[in-house]
Amino acid sequence: MSKMHKSGLVLAGMALSFLSASSNPASAQAASEFYRDKTVTIVVGHEPGTGFDIYSRALIQFYGKHIAGQPKVIVQNMPGASGVSAANWVYNIAPKDGTVLGTFSQNITVERLFGNTSAKYDAAAFNWIGNMEESAAACAFSPAAGIKDFDDVFKREIVIGAVGATGPIGQSGRALNNLFGTKLKIIYGYKGTASVKLAVQNDEVKGICGLPISTFKAFWKDLLDNGGIKMMLQMSSKPLTEFAGLKHIDSYVKTDEQRQIVDLIFGTQVLGRIYTAPPGVSTDRVNALREGFMRTMKDPEFITYAEKAQIYLSPASGEEVQALVKRFQEASPAIVEKAMAAIKPD
Repeated sequence: MSKMHKSGLVLAGMALSFLSASSNPASAQAASEFYRDKTVTIVVGHEPGTGFDIYSRALIQFYGKHIAGQPKVIVQNMPGASGVSAANWVYNIAPKDGTVLGTFSQNITVERLFGNTSAKYDAAAFNWIGNMEESAAACAFSPAAGIKDFDDVFKREIVIGAVGATGPIGQSGRALNNLFGTKLKIIYGYKGTASVKLAVQNDEVKGICGLPISTFKAFWKDLLDNGGIKMMLQMSSKPLTEFAGLKHIDSYVKTDEQRQIVDLIFGTQVLGRIYTAPPGVSTDRVNALREGFMRTMKDPEFITYAEKAQIYLSPASGEEVQALVKRFQEASPAIVEKAMAAIKPD
């Protein structure tokens, strides 16, 4: 199974963090007693049929048996504002007892940093449980766009679809326009990326930017295979070696300042399928959820299931996610200001 690129921080911490995460026997017993006969709900901040929904429905087939006490695990969809609505609910309203988790697109980790007043949470204060897939995003276009290379997007207007003004899909297109001068015309208002896919097929729009490559490979595979869409640009902190022939956003970066802005906007793509518990959950339960998550990621039956479902895995622990979120929060004010200007809605 191919792996997504891991950042240096993630690589350095993987083995150590997993080995050190184990709680002491008393804490493990307390968590086991609590979770016995309980139900854990994973709140998916996106519509059914999206990558986040499909990944989560695969996870729940195996996750419960690896959590101390073996609770039942279910999914509840709560779409809205590109994941911000669900993040607000998980942070502020959900029970703080370890029975509710959330998963949302990686933009959640920087929305408040970027001045989104609708984001009523502190990303660093979540109890991050783990990441199923470290990713990179891509721009892709249908033949109807009439372009052969991403350079053509600088020469003519191309209509692409997006969900809301916030979120990685809309932000990606605006960042490309504002940082590099592309001519993407972004149509907002689709319920989710599954709806954008249908719009591409119906020729309402000519493409999409900011969608994880793993989502293209799994849930847009039919369009990739039949030539209905073609990836033309990858966007992440560093190029993915498995896509050496796919142009990287670095091709257009001219200055160190641009590099830092691009890292802040697109570097969060490494947080492709993140899971979190609210703040205030006890340490023993957070540990149980984190340990169960990593055991699930190593479960041979789950790995086989994921392969058959075309779900791509490159997991990271909760401690690693927590450290990466903290790193993004510590970006310099000057870089944050310029990144905000780049993604600001028109």
